[in-house]
Amino acid sequence: MQRLIPTGNPARPVAFTEAAQPVPAPDEALIRVEAFAPNRGETFLLERPRPGLLPGKDVAGLVVQAAADGSGPHVGTRVVGHPPQGGWAEYAAVPTHSLAALPDGMGAVQAAALPLAGITALRLLRAAGSVTGRRVLLTGASGGVGHYVTELAAAAGAEVTVVTATPSRGERLSELGAAAVVHEVAEARGPFDVVLESTGGAQLPIALSKSAPGGTLIWFGQAGRTPVTLDFFDLLAGPEGATIHHFHYAGAPYGPDLTTLVRLVDEGRLHPEIGRVADWARTADTLVDLRERRIRGKAVLTTGTHVAQGAEGAQGPQTAQVAVSTPETAGTAR
Repeated sequence: MQRLIPTGNPARPVAFTEAAQPVPAPDEALIRVEAFAPNRGETFLLERPRPGLLPGKDVAGLVVQAAADGSGPHVGTRVVGHPPQGGWAEYAAVPTHSLAALPDGMGAVQAAALPLAGITALRLLRAAGSVTGRRVLLTGASGGVGHYVTELAAAAGAEVTVVTATPSRGERLSELGAAAVVHEVAEARGPFDVVLESTGGAQLPIALSKSAPGGTLIWFGQAGRTPVTLDFFDLLAGPEGATIHHFHYAGAPYGPDLTTLVRLVDEGRLHPEIGRVADWARTADTLVDLRERRIRGKAVLTTGTHVAQGAEGAQGPQTAQVAVSTPETAGTAR
């Protein structure tokens, strides 16, 4: 089968190689991958890949071999999954506790956009507690997590202010329920009961200063890749009694949260924002664009079953759906 592996070259982070089909553990199902979605954090790992890294955590496809222990979906079930790694391939072994079945009306592209970003959004809002009637500030809002958090928090009754780099990146967030869109953290009109901070660097102290007395800042990322420095004396002049929580989404099982996300999408209550859909022959280019923030929301790559010589060195897929345009991708990468 074909698999994408790291190259160590930031300009072309992955290349195709021929690999053996994975052998599932007893509690794993074998999935024929139809679509996968890279995450920006994965692009950072690919800059200096550790030995043996097989990227890919967000996949959707078809169960072709059920788990030997009898758990999970049966053969022929369409699923979305969140494996530990190895999803950028024609086949992936996924623990059954991290799979969810898809309804007939949901395609693989839409489903593949759900796992990491959607699970992060769900768990982040659980960590924040009830947001009904509360003022929420969200930084770095134009990525996949930001779109999900905005829609879910607004639907729960929060007044959400989002921070995006440009006006165009904020348009969709307004449609999803954001009460205000600003382009610098300093422009946000506090105080806020909850601050959800994902950029780090100089932005976190400014975001913290927007907290209400006794407010909470949940730090769930450092997309700016710059360490944070906090000044004790600045805090004395800022929000009294503010609390800072570190947050990381990870921790299996993921199946229950995936099931929730699928249900919300199926009911029309959650709308994945997909800024690019392309054949996986364009994975390397897409990873660079994702890393450089040229894609709004999620990027999804689709696989093919026939193999031909590809443009990324070694073999690539024969099917070439270059930059598929759908209603979900209107506005596309900026």
